[in-house]
Amino acid sequence: MKNIVLFGPPGAGKGTQADKLVLKYGYNHISTGEVIRDEIRRETALGKSVKAYIERGELAPDELVIDMIASYVLNHKEGAGNIFDGFPRTTHQAEEFDRILASHGLKVDIMLSLDVPDEELISRILLRGKESGRVDDGNEEVIRKRIDVYKTQTAIVADYYDRQNKYIAVNGVGSIEEIFDRLCNVIDRLK
Repeated sequence: MKNIVLFGPPGAGKGTQADKLVLKYGYNHISTGEVIRDEIRRETALGKSVKAYIERGELAPDELVIDMIASYVLNHKEGAGNIFDGFPRTTHQAEEFDRILASHGLKVDIMLSLDVPDEELISRILLRGKESGRVDDGNEEVIRKRIDVYKTQTAIVADYYDRQNKYIAVNGVGSIEEIFDRLCNVIDRLK
């Protein structure tokens, strides 16, 4: 079983690429952002507790996200693999993630990071906001804050996996197919 962390700033195309990877490789896919947005839509206790953070462009608290991932791993220990999209977002989450996986005899095999320039990210997110109606994707100020939060709080997680020789940057600019081919080239080389 392969465990892949699909990494990159908001708007890098993680969800789009994860969907394509699931079809090609038969992996499970968890998008923490989608899970959280679903919890907010359903007005669950989790949704209510993280809604204010999300609306301000901030990260959800570590412990809430870690608990969500621990439950997911417990129920997805079999199969070809898992793609974790939007997790981990802090070094603490990465450390806890390694601990959770190890308790099930698993590990992160690789972190694939989609690299995309800021202005391209903003353009993509604004377009996504128009198409999807997502409120958090329609405000450029909130988008810029999300990108800044990514740079200051999340991008450092790449260093954590780089120290383990598990980090690979992938050019996230180009057509969906070009980016997908780049990701597949890396995944196909995994042992």
